[in-house]
Amino acid sequence: MNAVRALFEKFWICKATDKEEFYRVKREIPLFQRFVGEQLGWKLIHTENLLKLEKIPAHAESFMGIPDFTTVLDYCILCVVLMYLEDREEGEQFLLSELLDYVETKLRGEISIDWTSFSQRKALVRTLQYMERMQMLRVYEGSSEAFGLEQGQEVLYENTGYSRYYAVNFPMDISEFETWRDFEKQRFEEIQEDRGTARINRVYRQLAVCPAMYWDGNEDADSLYLKNQRQWVAKYLEENLGGRLDIYKNAAFLMLEEDDCYGSVHPRDAMLPEIVLLVCTYIRQILQEGKLVKQDNETITAPRQRFSEWILACRRRWGEGWSKEYREIDDVKLVDTVINYMKNWMLVREDEDAVILLPAVGRQAGFYPKDFEEAETD
Repeated sequence: MNAVRALFEKFWICKATDKEEFYRVKREIPLFQRFVGEQLGWKLIHTENLLKLEKIPAHAESFMGIPDFTTVLDYCILCVVLMYLEDREEGEQFLLSELLDYVETKLRGEISIDWTSFSQRKALVRTLQYMERMQMLRVYEGSSEAFGLEQGQEVLYENTGYSRYYAVNFPMDISEFETWRDFEKQRFEEIQEDRGTARINRVYRQLAVCPAMYWDGNEDADSLYLKNQRQWVAKYLEENLGGRLDIYKNAAFLMLEEDDCYGSVHPRDAMLPEIVLLVCTYIRQILQEGKLVKQDNETITAPRQRFSEWILACRRRWGEGWSKEYREIDDVKLVDTVINYMKNWMLVREDEDAVILLPAVGRQAGFYPKDFEEAETD
């Protein structure tokens, strides 16, 4: 695997558990250090025991959360546990009961903590198990899961020391920030924000970590840079990450070859991506029939109800080729599942009761063999 790709795929590489990969990537740092430092504007952390690329995105996207987490409380607990570990030495052991008191104290005034609540105990367990998988915590005795089942269960943990490298160190005061937009604005604050290194970093970051880069008009600063420097952008991306840079009127994509992919991929050999390809085909057919109108920025806006009908129409037409799960799933859940997947891959976005189809929808399609279509009509 390409060394910089390994850092893209993994949150970090620990010598204790992946010694061969650790040394392989460390040897190749000089080959990609300039790319990540200048084009992406990211910090590369390399210590005696850990390698980490701080992959700060150009823009916050809904798919960038921690997949294991399901509530805001999960994230709050994570932040407090990181604070707790900050005051602990590497290798120091502590009890779950001590941590519970600390979490309850720190969140008091913001969130009411009641460990008799099953949902709150499960939030804590999700967080601790995530930190165990990330190797920030090591269970010395007991089980985190046990506390989720019954309050009062004790667990002995050990601090590995990796937690101090988890959070990003911000060069400014963030105590007054209220939303993610404050971080985004401050991160690229320059005398002229749309010029210089900030714009370069935004473009490379968007193409490197997101499924697509979109813009609305011809005067968009990032798109102007991309079009003017397309040869250099394509060259640096190909040399370091592979793939091909495709640029269209209102969108750009870093396309990977089927036999040279890394990370999460769409489409892939699974039922849900296949369904999404069929939905894209159905939408293209409606567009070709003149029943839809594209905006100047190549998007199409449809009421959510209408978009839902398209998804259900696809199941009626091609459902016999779907797995049992998606043939029998109820209509609302099917629609929600498809829309969430498409949002995560930047194929659509939602705006109140409307679904906005993004340009990537028009670049993909899925078909079943002709004999399947003929069998369905017999």
